[in-house]
Amino acid sequence: MVAGAVVGAGLMQTLTEIKELLERAGHGPKRALGQNFLIDRNLVAKLIDASGVRPGDLVLEVGPGTGTLTQAMLERGVRVVACELDSALSVLLRETLGQRYPGAFTLIEGDCLDGKHAINTEVETQIAGRPFTLVANLPYHAATPLMMNLMLKRSGCAGMFVTIQAEVVDRFAAGPGTKAFGAISVIAQALGTVERIARLPSECFWPRPDVTSAMMGWRRNPGPDRRMWVELGGVIQTLFQTRRKQLGKPVRQLAGGEIAWPVGVAPSDRVESLSVPQIVDLAGAILSAGSHR
Repeated sequence: MVAGAVVGAGLMQTLTEIKELLERAGHGPKRALGQNFLIDRNLVAKLIDASGVRPGDLVLEVGPGTGTLTQAMLERGVRVVACELDSALSVLLRETLGQRYPGAFTLIEGDCLDGKHAINTEVETQIAGRPFTLVANLPYHAATPLMMNLMLKRSGCAGMFVTIQAEVVDRFAAGPGTKAFGAISVIAQALGTVERIARLPSECFWPRPDVTSAMMGWRRNPGPDRRMWVELGGVIQTLFQTRRKQLGKPVRQLAGGEIAWPVGVAPSDRVESLSVPQIVDLAGAILSAGSHR
């Protein structure tokens, strides 16, 4: 093990240590994999604090990189299942964190997604039937599909606390009538609570990214699961494909005929102007009408 490769208890990797670890892995940051390493220790701690994870809790981390965030969570007694696409960094993580935290750290090498709409089967095996929280500096290309999958299909995901592109955070948090308001806004806000944690200047990363980043939190609402949410989510996404058109014709096409319009929603309305509960009720009415034909 390289001296300084894993820092002492309660501490986090410095930029020098991150560079040493990458040198050991045999390469520098890979732009193609979105490897921009968060080097602000206060922000790393802030993300973990916001998540509220405690000793013994299970965390899913995607894109651990050299393990800065990973180690900080392991030092707090959290169990981490991490998924890393970079094979060289995977070897490094096994030699460092895998040896230091046996039993608490599980590493899966590969893409977190199996296609655009499914979770990696090894990840699936590790989290199936267990409550968990996603805490990660997410690779930006995987952020939205991964988060949507966890929201819609993984009721065991109690929350997500992530660093992603600021414009994506804006989309999750957007309200009706705004340009950023869309299907992911509706789904995220219908199923949970969106929180803006921090906006991150580029100097918080090495190397500095070309986009503005932000940290967001999402906590799943308590209550019974809605079995039809995968179908509801699909309908909501379809409705927003014609966001500026009146709803009458698109709704009839989706439902295969007329529907019982929810209170306060009319065929002349546009989906982008409706509230989140109204859109959810409309999607439910469309599904209900279709199932009775």
